[in-house]
Amino acid sequence: MANKKEKTFKLVIVGGGIAGVTCVEQLSSQIPSADVALITAGPHIKAVTNYKQVSKTLEEFDVEERPSSVLEEKFPNLTVIHSAVKSLHTQSHSVETADGRVFGYEKLCICSGGRPKLLTQDNPYVLGIRDTDSAQEFQKRLSQAKRIVVVGNGGIALELVYEVEGCEVIWAVKDKAIGNTFFDAGAAQFLIPALEADKPESAAPCKRTRYTTEEPAPAASQTFTADRNSRRHGSGPTEAGSALGPDWHEGIVLRGTEQVSRRVSLEYQCEVEKIFTSEELLNSPQQTLRLENVGSWPVYVQLTNGKTFGCDFVVSATGVVPNTEPFLNGNNFALADDGGLHVDDHMMTSEPDVYAAGDVCTACWEHSPLWQQMRLWTQARQMGWYAGRCMAANVLSEPIELDFCFELFSHITKFFNYKVVLSGGRMVGAVLIGETDLEETFENLILNQMDLTPYGEELLNPDIDIEDYFD
Repeated sequence: MANKKEKTFKLVIVGGGIAGVTCVEQLSSQIPSADVALITAGPHIKAVTNYKQVSKTLEEFDVEERPSSVLEEKFPNLTVIHSAVKSLHTQSHSVETADGRVFGYEKLCICSGGRPKLLTQDNPYVLGIRDTDSAQEFQKRLSQAKRIVVVGNGGIALELVYEVEGCEVIWAVKDKAIGNTFFDAGAAQFLIPALEADKPESAAPCKRTRYTTEEPAPAASQTFTADRNSRRHGSGPTEAGSALGPDWHEGIVLRGTEQVSRRVSLEYQCEVEKIFTSEELLNSPQQTLRLENVGSWPVYVQLTNGKTFGCDFVVSATGVVPNTEPFLNGNNFALADDGGLHVDDHMMTSEPDVYAAGDVCTACWEHSPLWQQMRLWTQARQMGWYAGRCMAANVLSEPIELDFCFELFSHITKFFNYKVVLSGGRMVGAVLIGETDLEETFENLILNQMDLTPYGEELLNPDIDIEDYFD
């Protein structure tokens, strides 16, 4: 390598998102004397605030953007280097930044996150929402829009269709129900009426209710309209960088040009076949397109169910791709099927002295049957924290066990203004919607592997206090 190492740090972390910052905090408090460097492209870092342990595995916290100087003040042995990473040389244990500087490391943790999976690259009418920059761009574009098409069925899509006002939304989901990555069709059925309701001023309370579901026919569509003209005030966040916080839409006005409060049309079991401009549509030999609500639009989206919609722009919310690019060239990282860096149960990659945490990595140890990896806030924090502990244990030659947070999948979020608690694995788990106060009860039932067959639907009976049964 041509450039000489400017400085060698004992520990280097790449990425100023939740995983990277949590890893830095953990390392700096466990080994205060060690020289630690955080390499991050943006001027701000993502900090966990208001952290609350709700139960053994369930946690709630806010995410705030803060200047990186906050971290440096807290940890005197930390140096923050503001630059993107250009390349990694695992053999010489060095990282080269985009501004041409080279830093050595004894141990490295890659926390570079993920980037949005875009339907198509470089199309001005296709927008991915991932960081504060793209959220602001979305807000700006939306303020001029009458109709948008949202593609995707994960967390960002669910939040978006509920928050957008004054603009018609065509929502294309590839599954038979909304929110398929998070919950079953019964929970989806419960949430759907919220699309037609006015937005409440505060969180809605919720009693336990049972929902049965009928599958929509293939290529089925549904439309939901709410008509109150409500409006949010506030200004959005300002800096680019890593992924958005869980309440990224709070304080941003997400409003289009129309008078209607909310109008969402759902297109089930379909994906995007093709995206074309109005010029391409006119010159298209396929004049047989089934155009819905004809009109002149800047861009048209043809879905696999045969329908074509015109719109102002398309939001691509179909998940993330691990951000591994600058680290692979010239090294021998094992990659998982989803493109993430393969990590073992100590968060180590296949390259010596290189760890990884958060969206960039894929947990490749034998999982507990009650845990699954999802690229979520909570897991970025847990992985960053655990990676920091593993690195410190290695430096201090101490043994370390796999952390308990990987025993049981747990996540608290909010969809359609309902609190949603997800607990457990695919076959054994619970989705609690609303203020049920049953998080701990169900967590214990799942962890104890108790057979609940004899209780049947009584578990969901609002008149029975099941906490008394299972305390």
